[in-house]
Amino acid sequence: MGKATLRLDQTTQIMGILNITPDSFSDGGSYTSVELAVAHARQMVEEGADIIDIGGESTRPGHEPVSEEEELNRVLPVIKALQQQMPHVPLSIDTYKAEVARQAIEAGAHIINDIWGGLEDERMFDVVAALGCPYILMHNRYNMDYTDLATDVRHDLEQRIQQALAAGVQPQQIIVDPGIGFAKTGEHNLELMRRLDELHPLGYPMLLGTSRKRFIRSVLDAAPDDVVEGTLATTALGIAQGCQIIRVHDVRANKKLALMCDAMLQQGIS
Repeated sequence: MGKATLRLDQTTQIMGILNITPDSFSDGGSYTSVELAVAHARQMVEEGADIIDIGGESTRPGHEPVSEEEELNRVLPVIKALQQQMPHVPLSIDTYKAEVARQAIEAGAHIINDIWGGLEDERMFDVVAALGCPYILMHNRYNMDYTDLATDVRHDLEQRIQQALAAGVQPQQIIVDPGIGFAKTGEHNLELMRRLDELHPLGYPMLLGTSRKRFIRSVLDAAPDDVVEGTLATTALGIAQGCQIIRVHDVRANKKLALMCDAMLQQGIS
């Protein structure tokens, strides 16, 4: 990973969300220039972000897919600028397209964050294996035909992990994401939040991404930019169940909460 280091030890890592998109559900169009994107990334790092997650295509419900070329045009200049200006900060590329992932890593990103866990692009696992970089494999599926939610999510993840390993991805590269908000109803999301610890038998570090999502907005009957308290509740519950990376928009508040959770759960941190 060059000069950047991804730490998954006793301290919860905060991943700051940097959307280079015109249509993301809460901050679309806010950081579409390189200068604005870099400034926001710098602000998130100052507020405590350990990782910056860069996305060039919205994944909100009903989003418009973008071409590989357009996605690359959005993210590569930002990745190159951040790698030059903040080389110590791990950068994640939020994409399900293998070629975007490959070029992003070659441009200076360090981590691939794939919301489809290899399902949407059969080349992804080969690219991950060749690059040898950390890979966030998120739970997603094309239906919501669950028999027992947490069991089915774990089984789906196990299948994807086995396919990744068969393609040459190393176990130490893999981080799992339960996919809160993807192929799940609001009730599913609430249930899975209660049962995150049932994914521990997989044996991989876990990332949690709930920030400003619809199930929180529905419970609180609030707008996307008015649910920080709800997101904080999910962050606390996730950390209590062993999540090691938390992906958020509101970095400062989540960082403080994570530090307090770490101190309580680990009997103090140095």
